[in-house]
Order: sequence, then C-alpha cells, then structure tokens
Amino acid sequence: MTIRPSAERGGANFGWLDSKHSFSFGHYFDQRYMGHGPLRVINEDRVKPGRGFDTHGHSDMEIISYVLDGALEHNDSMGNGSLIRPGDVQRMTAGTGVRHSEYNASDREEVHFLQIWILPEAQGLEPGYEQKVFGRADKLNQLRLVGARDGRNGAVVIHRDVDLYASILEPGRDVAHSLGSDRKGWLQVARGSVLLNGERLQQGDGAALEGSESLLVEAIEESEFLLFDMG
Repeated sequence: MTIRPSAERGGANFGWLDSKHSFSFGHYFDQRYMGHGPLRVINEDRVKPGRGFDTHGHSDMEIISYVLDGALEHNDSMGNGSLIRPGDVQRMTAGTGVRHSEYNASDREEVHFLQIWILPEAQGLEPGYEQKVFGRADKLNQLRLVGARDGRNGAVVIHRDVDLYASILEPGRDVAHSLGSDRKGWLQVARGSVLLNGERLQQGDGAALEGSESLLVEAIEESEFLLFDMG
C-alpha cells in the first residue's frame, strides 16, 4: 500500500474552479504519478455557482463523474442533457470522439464532484452515455458495485476490467475486500476519515494497492469513499 496524501496532490485554481489532481493532469506533471493500472485521472473539482466547463472534446477514455454536493449540468454531442446529483454515477465513453459541457446547475451553491478517467480496453469505441442512481441506503455500511465491465448488479458499464465500488460508512463500521493476485486497487476518500489496514486516510487521500491484498476499511467518522479493483 502506497498512500497519496491529499496535501501533496497537484492542482489548479482559476477562481471559478478549484481542482486537486491525484495524478498528472493539465499543467501539473509528476512522472511518479501518471496513474495506477488503467486508472488515469482522479480530479476533485469544486465549481463556483453558475460557472463551469465550456464545450470541449474527449476521445478514447472512459469518463466517470461522481457528485458529492450540489448538481452538475451535463450536455454532449450525443444529444444527452442531464443533471448529476449526489448518489448519481455518470459514465461517458468518449471513444471516437465526444464534445460536452459541464456547469454548476445552481446560481447559489458550489458543486463538488470527482472526475475520473479510465483507459478503455480498446481505442475507437462507439461513444456512449449512462447514468444511474445509487442512494445513501445502497452504499450505507457496505461496498456497493457502481461500475463494472459487465454492468452486473445494476452497475454502469465500464469498458475495462474495472470494478468500482462506493461506500458510506458510519463511525465504527467497517467493510472488507480482497484483491486477486493479478489485480491493482485504489481507494479514494471522498469525505471523512478512515483506517485502511490500520493506516489513517482523510478526505482527499488516496492509496495505491497491489494484488493479494486483504483490505479492511474502518470509519473513524462518517465517511464516503470509492474503491477501484482493476485488472
């Protein structure tokens, strides 16, 4: 296990956007942090009311948005228009090319979300979009599968051998997970603080994990986190 402390992340602050980068992104480059397995980007973004990302393009990437507070307005060149709220998981397959915009849907409240990029299993995939709701009860004191290659158990489809779990743990509660010997893992604390195999992780911290690892996550306070189990 290698911990990626929140305070050591890269970032950018444009006034309307405060973004923290777990891996190299944009003007932030560190050869030591280029991703972990197929996981390429985890950005923690806070966008001011009424502001956002103008229409821009992506290709050959699986892009997942996970909103923690507020609401994110999404529009894309595939004709999708939606609001992404806490509990929603949105997956966009950029494939051969997609253009989209993302805006804070409120003129009063900040939107706080995680933007995640995963390298797809092949280039040139047909662009696609999916959005599903996983409420607090679905994730409370358990690992809820929210993304998977085969879309099992109602998860969004990720075009890569990646199982993505989300969890909300009440203080003193715990969950366990085992990585296979040929797997990589990443745990990202979205809010609160936890013990991961006895190591304390706080909001914004991440941990890179290697195969044959038995994981125990214990909540110090009410906490929300994502766990990636990757081939």
